[in-house]
Amino acid sequence: MRAPRVVVVGGGISGLATAALLARGGARVTLLERHEVLGGRAGTLELDGFRFDTGPSWYFMPEVFDHFFALLGARVEDHLDLVPLDPAYRVFFEPDGADAASTFELSASPGVNRSRFDAVEPGAGGRLAAYAADASEAYGLALDHFLYTTFERLDRALSPAVLRRLPRLAALLRESLADRAARAVEDPRLRQLLGYHAVFLGSSPYRAPALYSLMSHLDLVDGVQYPRGGMHTLIEAAARLARAEGAEVRTGADVTGIEVDGGEGRRGRVTGVRLASGELVEADVVVSAADRHHTETALLESRWADLPAAAWEDKGPGISALLVLAGVRGELPELAHHSLFFTRDWPANFDAVLGTDRRSDPRGLRVPDPASLYVSRTSATDGPSSSAPAAPPGHENLFLLVPFPADPTLGADVPSQRTLEALADRYLAQVGRWAGIEDLPGRVVTRRVLGPAHFSTELSSWRGGALGMEHTLRQSALWRPGNVSRRVDGLYHAGGGTIPGVGLPMCLISAELVAKRLLGETSSRPLPAPLRAGFLAASRRPARLRPADRGPVEVRR
Repeated sequence: MRAPRVVVVGGGISGLATAALLARGGARVTLLERHEVLGGRAGTLELDGFRFDTGPSWYFMPEVFDHFFALLGARVEDHLDLVPLDPAYRVFFEPDGADAASTFELSASPGVNRSRFDAVEPGAGGRLAAYAADASEAYGLALDHFLYTTFERLDRALSPAVLRRLPRLAALLRESLADRAARAVEDPRLRQLLGYHAVFLGSSPYRAPALYSLMSHLDLVDGVQYPRGGMHTLIEAAARLARAEGAEVRTGADVTGIEVDGGEGRRGRVTGVRLASGELVEADVVVSAADRHHTETALLESRWADLPAAAWEDKGPGISALLVLAGVRGELPELAHHSLFFTRDWPANFDAVLGTDRRSDPRGLRVPDPASLYVSRTSATDGPSSSAPAAPPGHENLFLLVPFPADPTLGADVPSQRTLEALADRYLAQVGRWAGIEDLPGRVVTRRVLGPAHFSTELSSWRGGALGMEHTLRQSALWRPGNVSRRVDGLYHAGGGTIPGVGLPMCLISAELVAKRLLGETSSRPLPAPLRAGFLAASRRPARLRPADRGPVEVRR
């Protein structure tokens, strides 16, 4: 049987992972990336001797990475040099007046964290342990039943274990993450520590369902790791694996359209993609790992789109971000590898960035001041003695991420960019003031400031969002856009705009879900590892995994 021709649009982590898996399956895969550097949102930037990751910077859900590499017969440790971080992160709480902020460090030790919670609020340590245990149970349930499913067969996800927990799951879907944290602890600072994960979902703790309390498993139980050399080393590893499996990876290839043969019918068949150069790349299967809104409204004719322009009016893009990539003179021991800065009035901060409804209208959104923000100092780990230092000797690198309104006009012209530069000065000064770093803005020797317009123009991101569609209840799990077209045979989706959601681990799983669709595999479990070479051709009877390929699949927790 002739190997199917597959075109993958987009060279971010989901596109590279999809290319690697389908090439292992025996498909003739061509990946097309518009830019000269792979990575998409997980980009990298070298500036005057400093190295910055320009996107994801937290290495969470290690079992998902382990499983993806294992599918390809590889091991994470052969490609990434992971180091545990202790502290996992440091938190700075908004100070009163001119004083430095009070701080909290999350340790790699659960016992230490219980003691530190007790020091803030007597008795909170025991409640933290119970909260973490509940988070771990919910996390395991999600891995086993909800993250690795295409939702093609809902009955395959509703196992006896899920049915026994339905009342509790329903309760976690009815309340918000902020409400769940408030039931666990009383001190507002501790509630923030249990609720900040919502930002990783492009949302706020007041809008994300309490089910996402499962994310506390990631820092309270798993701990936090970092791949030496930066997060982009993961992109480089995925590209190596894709090429090793036989995928062709082309950069500088800008896809401007997905070609569909359908005549006047209501359903079409994908035939390939068209490049900006005019070249037609033929395909039997197209997997778009590009931004979902861009795919539906720019790459497809409206008659073939599952989500044409009008369908996005009642959806929420989630947060965007102001990124400040700064090279700083001198050492910055006041900051950990990961540092979080929390304002006192969190509801007002999130309302400024997200608004009070879920629709895509940007009116009424505003820039936060002061801002809850995140700072990464990878030079704390990739220091001068590292084989890949992140900064020149005597300097540090800082990556500031300020949650921002999803408004693509921010930074779109010279006056707006000047405004962003002034805001960058203000946020750097805030970090310096709260952390007790004298004249932080004055110590910056080089920097780059990127706003929502950057995400819109460089990544074709809907409304200039930083992560992808927000994870509210209406935009999560089976209510999130699916990964197969309802109107075009042979068209699939991967990445943060489809199931299971945003973030590096979810994007890796989305690649596996494309493989499951092509196999016709409807289980809620991960595929067996390693995948058999040529598994796509071997499974066509009709598109099911052969019994010999089945077996117990355990994702380590």
